[in-house]
Amino acid sequence: MPVSTAAARRERRQLRQAAGIPSPFGMFLKGFLKHPVMVGALVPSSQTLVNKMLSRCDWANTKVFVEYGPGVGTYCRTILDNLPADATYIAIDTNPDFIRYLRHEIVDPRFSAVLGSAADVIQIVADHGHEKADYVLSGLPFSTLPAGVGDAIGQATADVLRSGGAFLVYQYSPKCRDFIEPYIPRIDHAMEWWNVPPAQLYWAWKE
Repeated sequence: MPVSTAAARRERRQLRQAAGIPSPFGMFLKGFLKHPVMVGALVPSSQTLVNKMLSRCDWANTKVFVEYGPGVGTYCRTILDNLPADATYIAIDTNPDFIRYLRHEIVDPRFSAVLGSAADVIQIVADHGHEKADYVLSGLPFSTLPAGVGDAIGQATADVLRSGGAFLVYQYSPKCRDFIEPYIPRIDHAMEWWNVPPAQLYWAWKE
């Protein structure tokens, strides 16, 4: 069942405006200008990219879905529309503006927006009552992260994934593979040209 209706979206928009929270694009642009190193692109992912990135998820057997750098929630609606009713969706971001926005915009008992680092994903998942995640999605710009952070995230992600789970990564530079392959070597790759800019897609499967 869809998480929101047109009437609910209008109501949230009115509440957002009353609270002084920008529109999704305005929020995304603000985040990029404020923290360009942590935001991978100037505009959100296209729906075509979202659908392709998530197309390999086995939703029926998904209990815990984690996202790094959810931004304004470009992927959130599609994930929630597919996620089982008893599943948990944890979105982790270091930007308090994005977390405040997501907590305001997405009201769903399965969804939790957490202010924190992806490198702490094991503890964050444990704090939500779970040991492992089925999928971890990331749009973090690995190549521009501070030294050591990308490797820490790669290791933590490999540790938190269950056997058979996957690290789903969309990037605009192929260098991100350097932060994934040492920890999860089985990787499928594709390109999505219907996006600005064209994106690299990686599905790293934990065996």
